[in-house]
Amino acid sequence: MKNKALYSPAGLATVAVGLVIVITLISLLPRLRLDLTQQNLYTLSDATRDIVSDLDRPLELTFFYSEEAASEVPQVRTYAQRVQEMLREIVIASDGMLSLEMIDPEPFSAEEDLATTYGIQSVPLAQGRESVYFGVVASDPSTVEDGEPGVYETIPLIRPDQEEFLEYEFARLITRVIDPDPTVVGLITSLDIDGGFNPATNQASRAWAVMDTVRYMYDVERLQLDVEEIGENIDILMIVHPQDLPEQTLYAIDQFVLRGGRAIVFVDPNSDTQTQIAMSGGGFRDTMASDLPGLLEAWGIDYNPEQVVTDSELALYVTLQAGQRPVAHYGMLGIQREGFADDIVSGQLEVMNMSSTGSLSPIESASTTFDPLIQTSEQTMLMAPGFFSEMGDPTLLIDEFESENRRHTLAARVSGPAQTAFPQGVPVEPEPAPVTIAAPATDASDDPLSAAADTEEPAEAEVTYRMPDNHLGESDGDIAVIVVADSDVLADRMWAQSQQIAGQRVINAFASNGDFMINALDNLSGSTELVNIRSRGRYARPFTRVLDLQREADERLRAEETRLLERLSQTEQQLMALNQEGSTGISPEQEAQIEQFLQLQLETRRELRDVQFRLNQEIDRLGTVLQIINTWLIPALLIIVVLTVSLLKSRRRRRFAHAR
Repeated sequence: MKNKALYSPAGLATVAVGLVIVITLISLLPRLRLDLTQQNLYTLSDATRDIVSDLDRPLELTFFYSEEAASEVPQVRTYAQRVQEMLREIVIASDGMLSLEMIDPEPFSAEEDLATTYGIQSVPLAQGRESVYFGVVASDPSTVEDGEPGVYETIPLIRPDQEEFLEYEFARLITRVIDPDPTVVGLITSLDIDGGFNPATNQASRAWAVMDTVRYMYDVERLQLDVEEIGENIDILMIVHPQDLPEQTLYAIDQFVLRGGRAIVFVDPNSDTQTQIAMSGGGFRDTMASDLPGLLEAWGIDYNPEQVVTDSELALYVTLQAGQRPVAHYGMLGIQREGFADDIVSGQLEVMNMSSTGSLSPIESASTTFDPLIQTSEQTMLMAPGFFSEMGDPTLLIDEFESENRRHTLAARVSGPAQTAFPQGVPVEPEPAPVTIAAPATDASDDPLSAAADTEEPAEAEVTYRMPDNHLGESDGDIAVIVVADSDVLADRMWAQSQQIAGQRVINAFASNGDFMINALDNLSGSTELVNIRSRGRYARPFTRVLDLQREADERLRAEETRLLERLSQTEQQLMALNQEGSTGISPEQEAQIEQFLQLQLETRRELRDVQFRLNQEIDRLGTVLQIINTWLIPALLIIVVLTVSLLKSRRRRRFAHAR
């Protein structure tokens, strides 16, 4: 009887009403979330929750979005809804420390003036459409004085092509308001990357282009190669081609990273920059390689400074002499999109040029996490640096090359808990032994023991260690380090051309090397939680039917837009000619022509709006159909199936009863 009551029309209607009530109650409980998406797109990462839950003062989020102007563009309208949902999730996770306000800056309004004050500018979505505001501001209301905005940070334009990094961008926005002080970058390098003296030309050398950009965005403090302590004021340690660093300096780097300092390191098995300086008369070194002995191993990185990666698939073509055809240089690599990991640092890069780079790999027993950022193709081979030391004929590399069918990691992010590389403490520099000058013997053969003693080399002093009071044996939380196995990646010749215009240095980039550097520093400048936020999947899964409708409308619009723009250009030229004539008046024929054009312009714009309206109607109609299917058709089908099963069971029971 209970089953009959449940499967009766009244029972099913009761169940349906109950489901509606449950769904309504769930929607009224903002803190209760059930994320059923494939990549948990609506679930905040633990790092973001830690950031917003630890806020020590209330902050305000303001989303400037031209809702009315963007209503005619379904893609933007949908993406704006995703942005609002993400912001609401962050506000909910903050336990009341964040508030959200959404503003539609209409033209010539106080809201538009407010958006301009925060540095948010309207952008046109396409030709023939209105411009829209699409940005977010995080502000600290406690710093507002005398009507001034106080401390705030802005995302002027939320770009749909960076949808995977939406959560990271919002988390970074909040952290920058919490800590608005400029980031200090400590630079340790054996190269003249920040300017110096070129012994080959006896002239001062200019800083590399990448350093101009770094100094523009951050405060840079140059540290000596023998620095024994890295101050608390340093936020990020930038180490470029470290060669023969003293043990005390390595210990200082070790302790800096363990206590929570972030670092970006550029090691190199063969510095082409040093090789070129040496060949031009700058002096040779015993080795052109660099390393951080002990430290990389402690961070869980395996790196061999005596191996250079060659890649036949990514090889760049170089010209040895004028008039000769370019030759593939297997040691100079042009990394393409396929070689970049989906990370905030490398996910949006297009191409990076690297030269005689090393290989990085994780140590299996390490406690850290090794995440590749840049990788080669599988057509690779490891070679000795001797093939590159004199920058000879690159065809020699082709002759020696034999693919190992293995991808190599050229840059990686390392995070997680780490142990010190100096468990015994800081190394103490041994005092030099006193030098004893022996009196010259009249005849060395008379005293052979004395002669042997005079020629014997002094024994090396034994290294001693001292355990400081503040020594860290393990990291205070997770470390945050980015390691790149190439220093030439920063050299101007690999990614940029610069020229002087009006006394200013203008950098024209032809590769993304500089973008990688700034992305890495920008990422490391946040808290450790911010560094650990990974990219997410994309919300949008476009319907092919919608894209076909959009493409069809664009084809219909293109001819009319082109005709309108051409006519507009002609009229502007005519008006410019009239203005140059000065006092010459406009003839009635010209006035009629201008009036005719204005009428044509209005008519064409009206046609454009009609086509766009029809397009949006078709897309909205398709969306309505899909919504009806998801909301009503599927439940209706389930109810029909249940009713059918119930009727079949009832008939079977009646037949069984008649048979008895």
